[in-house]
Amino acid sequence: EDPSLERHFKGHRDAVTSVDFSRSKKQLASGSMDSCLMIWSMKPQMRAYRFMGHKDAVLCVHFSPSGHLVASGSRDKTVRLWIPSVKGESTVFKAHTGTVRSVNFSSDGQSLVTASDDKTIKVWTVHRQKFLFSLNQHINWVRCARFSPDGRLIVSSSDDKTVKLWDKTSRECIHSFCEHGGFVNHVDFHPSGNCIAAGGTDSTVKLWDVRMNRLLQHYQGNSVVNSLSFHPSGNYLITASSDSTLKILDLLEGRLLYTLHGHQGPATCVAFSRDGDLFVSGGSDEQVMVWKTNFDADYGDVVKPQKCGSSVDGTHGTGSEMDCGIHHKKTKTQDSGRTHEQQEQETSLANTLEHIMGQLDVLTQTVSILEQRLTLTEDKLKECLENQQKIIQNKTN
Repeated sequence: EDPSLERHFKGHRDAVTSVDFSRSKKQLASGSMDSCLMIWSMKPQMRAYRFMGHKDAVLCVHFSPSGHLVASGSRDKTVRLWIPSVKGESTVFKAHTGTVRSVNFSSDGQSLVTASDDKTIKVWTVHRQKFLFSLNQHINWVRCARFSPDGRLIVSSSDDKTVKLWDKTSRECIHSFCEHGGFVNHVDFHPSGNCIAAGGTDSTVKLWDVRMNRLLQHYQGNSVVNSLSFHPSGNYLITASSDSTLKILDLLEGRLLYTLHGHQGPATCVAFSRDGDLFVSGGSDEQVMVWKTNFDADYGDVVKPQKCGSSVDGTHGTGSEMDCGIHHKKTKTQDSGRTHEQQEQETSLANTLEHIMGQLDVLTQTVSILEQRLTLTEDKLKECLENQQKIIQNKTN
């Protein structure tokens, strides 16, 4: 069955720049050139919240793993962390000296990586929005930065035509991939953490193995690739292009599976939901579209590791016979050793822990908001006292 358009959100007043699902799929976040962040609630009712705060275009949005926070970055050089509720409260910090192009939470929700036109990548703690360190080897705007699934690596892509791989602990650049013929708009890790995909203005998508730093696959398109997203199974990749199409690539077969025409004008951003059932796209036509995946109903049944070494434009020189960790769900038989009861207990424990983590996120965020308000109040008080002093001095003079 082909992917099908499920929902259509209209509310932004300018091009949509970025989209993301919360883990539960109950909410969807989108950023736009209209300086707003919007949170769309998927169910039960289709409510939309418009969050105002940024002074200029919002270029990137990302939900925390718990779904209780949303990070956004803007042309106003700040990053905001929002509580995606009716009040829409946020804390704000001056993150860079240039436009912030990319925000990304680590999978444990503790760190945030941001990338900017000031040519730097910065890493922050989420809980106090404390700056940790900067990575500074790009020589042009940095478009995108992402943590690896295990949080040990960071990958970044830039208008200097390179993709760089960084070690988070040593803060060193481990490798530079220089094979792109243009600006690299987007990069991300495969769910296995073993390979990365990057796309950009040279209309290609390239997949590299990050253990051997070898090119695994190369897809030649005919239009600028603005954004890409891996399916959680790791077997598919979706891209959003300036020719208004979304393309779904089958990484096992190494071929184009579907081309979807939904947007009028460039498709700017795309993201799979955390379970892969849905994906969302945004475009310069101000539309946010939610699609039902459909094509991958049985990916859990594939068990043998796949070779990830085909090259699609007919040049087999780049093919490598490496298993790049294309990753499969356990089949039922592997679980037969554990009782149903044990599994249920584990699931409920995991859910409780996730809930506690989420509540902690909100508490920390609330404390940060209160701290910001206290600072404002103190400043106002100081101002009042100074004014009072002046009035008294004027009277005595």
